[in-house]
Amino acid sequence: MQLKAATATVNTRALQNNLQQIKQIAPNSKVLAVVKANGYGHGLLQVAEQLDAANAFGVARIEEALTLRAGGIVKPILLLEGFYCAADLAMAVTNNIHTVVHNIEQLQVLEQSELDMPAQVWMKIDTGMNRLGVRAEDVSEFVARLEACPNVAKPLRFISHFCCADELDNDFTVKQIACFDEVTRDLDGERSLAASAGILSWPDSHYQWVRPGIVLYGVSPIPDSAESLGLQPVMTLSASLIAIKEVKQGESVGYGAQWTAERDTRIAVVAIGYGDGYPRMAPNGTPVLVNGRKVHTVGRVSMDMLTVDLGPDATDKVGDTAILWGEGLPAEEVAEHIGTIAYELVTKLTSRVVMQYV
Repeated sequence: MQLKAATATVNTRALQNNLQQIKQIAPNSKVLAVVKANGYGHGLLQVAEQLDAANAFGVARIEEALTLRAGGIVKPILLLEGFYCAADLAMAVTNNIHTVVHNIEQLQVLEQSELDMPAQVWMKIDTGMNRLGVRAEDVSEFVARLEACPNVAKPLRFISHFCCADELDNDFTVKQIACFDEVTRDLDGERSLAASAGILSWPDSHYQWVRPGIVLYGVSPIPDSAESLGLQPVMTLSASLIAIKEVKQGESVGYGAQWTAERDTRIAVVAIGYGDGYPRMAPNGTPVLVNGRKVHTVGRVSMDMLTVDLGPDATDKVGDTAILWGEGLPAEEVAEHIGTIAYELVTKLTSRVVMQYV
């Protein structure tokens, strides 16, 4: 018997397959592969090293960009939230890191800084999400100041972000595309609007650059299954069964006696819990894959363990492997049972989980 700790197995071939699928869907666009949040939990540098066919990388923080540079990544890197202070801007320029500029404060820092060379700027336009970006009515003035600024390389690039692209019957996305077209029509510079859902569902939004995130990792952000889209799961999260218990009808399992057996059955204890990043709020009935069949969680998820109902006739044994999501059990399906999204599942794994690349 050999037990194993919670392990996230990352399939690099699946990652490369998913990038190729994206390139086929948007054949006329360059690809900015989004690897923020530790490569969506898959490993920042490890993911970037496998995506040599991408044209550039997107991150959220300067620290992520510098980690990529220190690891030998030489392709363009874009700070999707832009720089946070003048020191970050200088560091970005020195390391050939592009930056989004989305507010007047960043513009003022650009105008007032002394830089070794001009910054590569992607101006963010708010087309309706009302999170980051310059409002449509202010774009002309903002562009004029950026173009007049000697610290800004020319031409500019322009970027925006959808808020409802995963809702295929929501016409707000059409309005965002129209807004982006309107305010950028007479501007000189490449454009980017589509992230994962936009790539899959809104071809009019592909422009010169697409920005795949979650689709790279084999997760579908739209109702169509990842498999039907030609995507393959990149992460498979697994852990060993470390105990099997006979539980009688009427007996309860776990903290708070939250679940009570309605029949005699066998319960397996799986060596993973919220200390590893598996959601504590996962309700009874959340699917887990054991020896090729779906079983379901019972009782509360604890810090280091969770329990599943194997059924009264189960022949599973200690040392067998449980798959929490991944190959054979899409993260989207697990997330739906829990009431969250697959993005959160894969990005919340803790450092206790063993990362394995195959």
